[in-house]
Amino acid sequence: MTLPQKGDAAPDFTLPTDGERDFSLSAQRGKKVVLFFYPKDDTSGCTAEALAFTALKDKFDEHGAVIVGISPDSVKKHAKFRDKHELDVILASDEEKTVLETYGVWVEKSMYGRKYMGVQRSTVLVGEDGTVLESWWKVKVPGHAEAVLAAVESA
Repeated sequence: MTLPQKGDAAPDFTLPTDGERDFSLSAQRGKKVVLFFYPKDDTSGCTAEALAFTALKDKFDEHGAVIVGISPDSVKKHAKFRDKHELDVILASDEEKTVLETYGVWVEKSMYGRKYMGVQRSTVLVGEDGTVLESWWKVKVPGHAEAVLAAVESA
């Protein structure tokens, strides 16, 4: 699979979250949904990204957009990550990596010549009707949350 592109139907899923309820994409119809896929809780880049989305959450709320971060970390790790950094976004756990694979973000990576499987930092903006409005692959964190907000505002 590859990251869904503009106009594609966003694959539905249900995942456990750091809160009390599971998150189901289909239950969000009528709202825009920002799905940001990230490698690991409490690492520098992932923390910066989650903090950037949290800082802009009120503006996303004004446009009826829900923000969900998805990684293979456990619900327990997500809760610690949320509490430590006072995050105000939903964190969904995909320990089985089924959603990560479906969205094409569970990929072979390479560091110092060593190959391994991991999450390619990516974001998908899903519209009220469940279709993809925009997608970003190989995200660089600085300025990314602002770019996603601009896409939400213009959608």
